[in-house]
Amino acid sequence: MTASRILGYVARAIGQPLEPFTYEPPELGEHDVRVSVTHCGVCHTDIQGIADYFGITTFPFVPGHEIVGFISEVGSEVSSLKAGDRVGIGWQGRSCNHCEWCLRGDEQLCQDIGDMGTWSPYGGFSSSVLVEDRFAYPLPEAMPSETAAVLMCAGVTVYSPLRSYAVQAPQKIGIIGVGGLGHLAIQYAHALGYEVTAISSTTEKKEQALAFGADHFIFFGEQDNLRQANYSLDLLLCTGHDKIDWVPLMMTLKKKGRLILVGFPDVTLNSTDLVAHQLSITGSFLGNRATMREMLSFSQEHGIEPAVERMPMSQVNAALQKVKENRARYRVVLVNDTFAAGT
Repeated sequence: MTASRILGYVARAIGQPLEPFTYEPPELGEHDVRVSVTHCGVCHTDIQGIADYFGITTFPFVPGHEIVGFISEVGSEVSSLKAGDRVGIGWQGRSCNHCEWCLRGDEQLCQDIGDMGTWSPYGGFSSSVLVEDRFAYPLPEAMPSETAAVLMCAGVTVYSPLRSYAVQAPQKIGIIGVGGLGHLAIQYAHALGYEVTAISSTTEKKEQALAFGADHFIFFGEQDNLRQANYSLDLLLCTGHDKIDWVPLMMTLKKKGRLILVGFPDVTLNSTDLVAHQLSITGSFLGNRATMREMLSFSQEHGIEPAVERMPMSQVNAALQKVKENRARYRVVLVNDTFAAGT
């Protein structure tokens, strides 16, 4: 391998384990930055990408989109960033710049979003990535890189909807799932002034949920607990991807309550209750660039920190399996072996 080539970890077909893969650096555009990756979080979306869950994966596929690193090269039209800057990069690495959503400043809703991921052409389970300069975010100096990596996707995913609804009167929110997304959602919701109820299928997570800032805890396996919470919540934020029994959960919402989905669970609802109680369902996808910058500042100001397990990038398959089996507590961040050797 020559010094100019990039080392990544690639899935060559649907569901295949990752293997080492070297490739030529993508061509640097005038508005692009090239970033030497030091840290990259492992997200459930990476697992879904390898499985082509969304029907947009192109193989060979290098996953990874919770990225922190140092800029190594900038395009000719880049003025806001320079070589040596430490930046964070999330799922989105570019946008079309001309659809109605991009023109509104909501680039995360870009009409061509399926082609705009950081992992196109290759993602952050590698030594280097290439993105548009607008999607490389300078990081607070005191923020640890492993913290910032997780916030670039998981952080903004839950912060964005919570921030949107926090402008209303103080509200009661139920957060479904105390995992990679949920443990961050609890922290943000607490800091934003919500009364927080953590809802989990695992009783062992009660003390941890309360430590993260939850005011109450409901074990999903005890229907009596859920019934006691009927008509008590203004919002439900679902952070999970697993199969969920929605009927008792939706009963915890007040009339005109709202279910917000940030994960990708299967949803089967009782339409009678949905109509009669005037409930609504909202999806929330990432956040725009302004929200990303706000989230980073808010996280630093309020001490929002993911629980992180660090693993060498060379152990990427073990890390993916850990996340897949729900054994991570609560996020895994890969550290590039060359960087780890120097720290």
